[in-house]
Parts: sequence; structure tokens; C-alpha cells
Amino acid sequence: MDLPELGNNLLNRVPPRLLSTAERYLKNIPLLRERLEKETDSMLAGLEGGLKPYRGQTPTFDTLPSKGLSREDVLKQMEELRAKEEDRWKGGYVSGAVYHGDSGHIDFLNRVYAINSQANPLHADLWPSATKFEAEVVAMTAHMLGAAEANAGRAPEEHICGALSSGGTESIMLAMKTYRDWAHDTKGITRPEMVAPSSAHPAFDKAAHYFGIKMVRVPVGPDYRADVKATRKAITRNTIVLIGSAPGFPHGVIDPIEELSELARKRGIGFHTDACLGGFVLPWARKLGYPVPEFDFRLPGVTTMSADTHKFGYAAKGTSVVLYRGTALRSHQYFTATEWPGGIYFSPTFSGSRPGALIAAAWASLVSTGEEGYLDATRRILEAADVIKRGIRAIPGMHVLGEPLFVIAFGSDDVNIYKVMEHMGEKGWSLNGLHKPAAVHLCVTQRHTQPGVAERFLEDLKAAVEHVRAHPEEKGTMAPVYGMAGTVPFRGLLSDLLKKYMDLIYKV
Repeated sequence: MDLPELGNNLLNRVPPRLLSTAERYLKNIPLLRERLEKETDSMLAGLEGGLKPYRGQTPTFDTLPSKGLSREDVLKQMEELRAKEEDRWKGGYVSGAVYHGDSGHIDFLNRVYAINSQANPLHADLWPSATKFEAEVVAMTAHMLGAAEANAGRAPEEHICGALSSGGTESIMLAMKTYRDWAHDTKGITRPEMVAPSSAHPAFDKAAHYFGIKMVRVPVGPDYRADVKATRKAITRNTIVLIGSAPGFPHGVIDPIEELSELARKRGIGFHTDACLGGFVLPWARKLGYPVPEFDFRLPGVTTMSADTHKFGYAAKGTSVVLYRGTALRSHQYFTATEWPGGIYFSPTFSGSRPGALIAAAWASLVSTGEEGYLDATRRILEAADVIKRGIRAIPGMHVLGEPLFVIAFGSDDVNIYKVMEHMGEKGWSLNGLHKPAAVHLCVTQRHTQPGVAERFLEDLKAAVEHVRAHPEEKGTMAPVYGMAGTVPFRGLLSDLLKKYMDLIYKV
């Protein structure tokens, strides 16, 4: 172990609050601040070329053109850019991102969008079709996730209900905002807290940040699932909601939703199942005979769920469904304004105007795919995932984290996994780097069910591992960045780097 690594290991044992305080003082030292800025600027300069590959190749606009371009020229430029970008995801070289990708399906959704391009559910009197489509997407998704069992014998106002959002992050944020307001109105809680496993999506942190909710993170067990005992200990009188994932994004494993939700039910607090990734896979996997534990509204303690139609629901980006156990809980999601001179105003989600065309595309995807279509797609995805999991485990020094179904995280006992990922990138693969522990994952989609894709992935992975093992001296370009992200104890430095990275994205 070298001195920097030893120093990081020692610093990682210091309580985060003390580290944060020390970091603030260190960043105020001019010499150190200048050194940090120089290092981060140098690192970002190396990334800029990859982020801005079209500079000098296509026209750039930082002001409006004096005369508008012809529609033909605009379309030509877009077609050229699309041609440059679509080969990788069409060929199945990408983790997640594009979940269906068949040209016929894309063309169908594009036609649906064109027909409904002017629709806006904010004006329900003008476009009642948009509200019809939204209500039916919510109802179909709820039924898929256990609504029939949950609704049995209950009054209509206690039935599973919900709304469409712009994506999984908004669905999660809507649910957390709802719990905050519900807890304030019904329990008088003014310092709300949520308890989530360390593996839960950062959208929960985002909701905590925006809505003044204290985030309490608890560790996962050796199987990478949420620790029920640690969750129980973390609950206080201010806890408003517990979180579980089905599956979690990093490791693809399903948290013990039954135990966690029952814990929430007994304490009289909410429970949210984040099924953004698995909502349109797990119900069909269970029907196919795969071991899927209970995770949805069939469990009485589950009070909200999120499920992304624009992932394995195969709709166009971006739509997601957020679901509630009863209209009384959902009502805390809504916004109304009754004193505005412009008239009474209300909106069910964060947006006022919403793209009715995307709502229509979600509806079209669900009804055109049907149960048979989702079963067939899920069967092919899980079969491809099984091939990939077996192949990874057969490579010496490699292992799969936990027991995932279709989001496969893998690491290595004897080679730098980030160097492996970078070498895979040189072969055209776009994978997701993880840390704590260091790993890489592949989210298997319909793109990976194409003939030969799984086999090609395994061949390239085996070659990448062998290359990294044979050339340990190679540092790579992105591998050090991922390594730093996983080991640097001063998280503010990493946060500053990410903010500068986002600034870079917005550069023309």
C-alpha cells in the first residue's frame, strides 16, 4: 500500500462531519486551492474532447441566425448526428439507456407523438384524450403491480391510484414531497426524516435536498440488500417514510421489501418501493417462474411505488408512473392556487404544461405490447442475462455481486475493474462504473437479446481482463477518475469536480 492510499484509508475512518469541516478550512488555503483548481481543470480538459465531438464538424450557434435555416437543412443536420450516435446502442454495446430500440417500435411511437404533438393535459377541456391516456396508463401499471389484490373489498377512494411524471426522479420526488406534507398535516412533523439503504437512488437525496427532509442512509448487508435491523434502529419519531428498491440500480438486487414495508406499517409510516427499473420486468419474471420476492401493493405496508414506463415499459423518453395507496395520500401531491387573479390554478405534478404526446406514446406502447409482448421481452432479457452471469463467473478472478436478475454488477479479485471497464470502452462498450465496492454493471435490455451480443460481450470482457492483468502498469485515462471517486475522503472535492463537469456540458 503506497502513502496516498494509506492516507486515504486513514482519513476514511474520520467521521464525515469532521472531514467536511477540515475540507472547508483546507480549501481556503490559497496555495492548496490553486493546486486543486489546476488539477481539476487539467482533468476536465482531457474530457472535453469526448463531450464536444462535433466542434468543427457541424455548425455551432451561440446566437440566433439572422435568417432561419431551411427545414431541410435542419433535418439534414439532425439525421447526420443521429447516424453518428445510434450504431452503439443499436448494436447492444450500451448498458441500459435504450430499452427496446427496434426500428419498427420507434417509428410507431414517433407517429403517435406526431399525432399528439400539440396536446397538453393542462387544458383538459381541449385535449380530453390526454387525460384518458394518462388515467389508463396509471390504471394498467397499478394492475400490473398488485392493485387488484390491494383494492379487493375496499372503497374506491382507498384503491391504488397515481399520476404520470417526466421520469423516475420526478416520481420519487413527488412521493417524498407527498410524505412530507402528509406527515406535517396528519402528525405535525416539522423535521421530517426518510430512511434509505446506501444503495437507494440519489433521487431520494435530491428530494431530501429540495424538500427539507433529513436523509438517513443505512448500510446494506453482504448480499447488497437493505439491512432490516439497521433500518429499524434508524427510525425516529420524525421518520415519515422507509425506502426499498426492486431492484436497486447499482447491484440489481431486490431489497427485503416484505420485511421493510411491514416494519413501516407497524410504525404507522410510509413505505416506498422504487421499482423504476423493475416495475415492468419483475411481474413478468415471476410469471415466467423466476424467484421474485413480493415487492408491490400485494404487501399491505407498501404505500407508494415508482415504475418507469420509459424504461422496460418501452415508451418514449420521458414518462414514469408514481402510485399511491388511496386518493387521500395522493392529494398531498397536488398543488392548487385559489387567489390568483388569473383564475383558479391546479396541477397534479411539478410541471404545469405537460407533453400530451409523451403520455400518448406511453399509452400506445403499453397497449400495443400487451401481456404477451412483455412476457416475451422479459423471457429473452432474462435468458441473455443468465448467459452473461454464467460467463462472467467463468472468467478467472471475476465475480458477480449478489444475486441479480438483469442488472449485473461484477468486480474482480486481482485486477483493477475500472481499467477493465476502460478497455471495454475502447472496444465500443458503454458500461456503468460503481464504487463501494469497486465494480462495473451491465443493465441487460432487448438490445442485448440480439443474436451473438451476449457472447460478444463475454469475449470482449475476457480479453479486457487478460489485457489488464498482463499490463498492470497502464494507468488509462478514466480509470484514475473512477478510482478517485471511490477512495477520496473529501467528498466536497468530488462534488466540485462534478459541478465543473456539468458546467462543461453547457459550454457551446
